[in-house]
Amino acid sequence: MTSDSSAITLLIVDDHPVVRDGVRGMFESAPGFTVLGEAANGVEAVARVAELDPDVVLMDLRMPGGGGVDAIGELARRGARARVLVLTTYDTDSDTLPAIEAGATGYLLKDAPREELFAAVRAAAEGRTVLSPAVASRLVTAVRTPAAPADETLSGREREVLVLVARGTSNKEIARELFISEATVKTHLTHIYGKLGVKDRAAAVAVGYDRKILG
Repeated sequence: MTSDSSAITLLIVDDHPVVRDGVRGMFESAPGFTVLGEAANGVEAVARVAELDPDVVLMDLRMPGGGGVDAIGELARRGARARVLVLTTYDTDSDTLPAIEAGATGYLLKDAPREELFAAVRAAAEGRTVLSPAVASRLVTAVRTPAAPADETLSGREREVLVLVARGTSNKEIARELFISEATVKTHLTHIYGKLGVKDRAAAVAVGYDRKILG
């Protein structure tokens, strides 16, 4: 374990000890990461986050004794500082959408290459949305509805707002960066959601990448 104060701190949440050991070993062998602890289910994860205050939580979803989605929602309700990066074997709509809606910063599959996982954790620590390609395409499919506008183009300012949203920037920070009010940011977001046919920030980012608005 590194003592580097600039290292990204992690909590690993998975009900399989072998998986936790593997993920811990992977991150402890790489510079720039410190594993603070582990949890075997969602309930334990919430308690450990309160105790350890990690930068990023690597969260499995389906766990006996408390699933990941409930834990993500509870952490969001508590205003936890930690970013949650889902790391799971499941990419079905019934798993993906609830996790994103509950407040996960990103969603990655366990078969992701280690360098991709490291990059995803760094991105999550910075508050950027991280979606594996398979999950992003599922999310885009799920959020599209026949009633959605075919391809209404975003204005220049709306594109600027969407780019900042993709970086994980808060409404307050967007307002400061673009020299506009938070109310104006919210108005732009409402227009963006309407034009892209989505309901939230994560879906807007996914569709933005799919339509090559972002990239």
